Amino acid sequence: MDVFEQWESEIRGYCRSYPTVFDSASNATMVDRQGRSYIDFFAGAGVLNFGHNNPQMKAAIIRYIERDGITHTLDMASTAKEEFLQAFADTILKPRNMHYKMQFMGPTGTNAVEAALKLARRVTGRTNIAAFTQGFHGMTLGSLACTANKVFRNAAGVPLNNVTHAHYEGADTRASLAALRADFENPSSGIDPPAAFLVETIQAEGGVRIASAEWLKGVQDLARDLGALFIIDDIQVGCGRTGSYFSFDGMGLEPDIVTLAKGIGGFGTPMAMNLVKPEHDARWLPGEHTGTFRGQNLSFVAGREGLRYFDNDELNSRTRARESRVGEFLAKVAAGKGFSSRGKGLIHGLDVGDGALSKAIARECFDNGLIVGPCGVSGGVLKLIPPLTIGEAELAQGLEIFSAAVNVSLEAAA
Repeated sequence: MDVFEQWESEIRGYCRSYPTVFDSASNATMVDRQGRSYIDFFAGAGVLNFGHNNPQMKAAIIRYIERDGITHTLDMASTAKEEFLQAFADTILKPRNMHYKMQFMGPTGTNAVEAALKLARRVTGRTNIAAFTQGFHGMTLGSLACTANKVFRNAAGVPLNNVTHAHYEGADTRASLAALRADFENPSSGIDPPAAFLVETIQAEGGVRIASAEWLKGVQDLARDLGALFIIDDIQVGCGRTGSYFSFDGMGLEPDIVTLAKGIGGFGTPMAMNLVKPEHDARWLPGEHTGTFRGQNLSFVAGREGLRYFDNDELNSRTRARESRVGEFLAKVAAGKGFSSRGKGLIHGLDVGDGALSKAIARECFDNGLIVGPCGVSGGVLKLIPPLTIGEAELAQGLEIFSAAVNVSLEAAA
């Protein structure tokens, strides 16, 4: 690690938790340069929904490169973009009767959120955004203002204004909605009318906190009543993560904007995309929101291959079945320890309520060949988010390593 210590910025983070030099990877297995294997229950924080070096995506990318397929086009038309647009419309939008324009911006999730905020403010003529406690939306200033984490916010160096943080759903859904509505409808609350409500259906970095369909519908209704847009940030939990393509499928929701990134590029190559209702999209002027890497062609190629997983329900069905399996396993791990577990599809969290313990468990996992990451308040939740394509044997082995690491770490802390 000497080269990294000598030359790379002190800002690096994940490499401090996983102190090795990775060299290769396949599906849910990562291999370091010493040849040691690690089961990946992190999956690039949701980037690698279809595994490392997915064979179909790799073959398509190689064919594209070998024929000198164009790789960089700004927002010019390309055959790769055309095929992705058509496949996304045919596979995802049309079957759901969803009528949206697809907007490509800079290649990361924070760029998607920035574009959504800018457009919401344009459409409504308002400046305030309603975001939620423990939410995470990115690191650039607009999305960071919507992010709740104090450590991330403190790094901004400037005031993070024009955002009101409301409470995410609590134990009593109806009470949570009533309090939210009272705050925003009270003319003496001091809260400016929002341009949009920005919400994660599952707060992934916030500790795998899962909102109910009832609460989400209530937030959408409140947004409509206030003349605000309803934006769903599906960046980490979309693209099949929850057992359906969108995390909000089947909930009767009609967001004005859906932000997507991470898994949509398929191969680990970057891409971000917003789905925008046409009447809102029409408010953009050509070239008004731009970026050098908006719509990366290798990501279009890989992303188009990723959409083939949703031509039928096989992958989603397997993900839903694994939700029960992983959920039951974690419930047993939590039993009698004062912990709690929660999850949907293949994103699950074990809440140990202690950041130091959580980090100790994650390190014990790493030492025994498993990659997991803490999240939530003070890092007190361990998030399990393996590739959706993980094999049965790897999934079982990873869960056993995780369970053993919890017990070892508890004994060490006693």
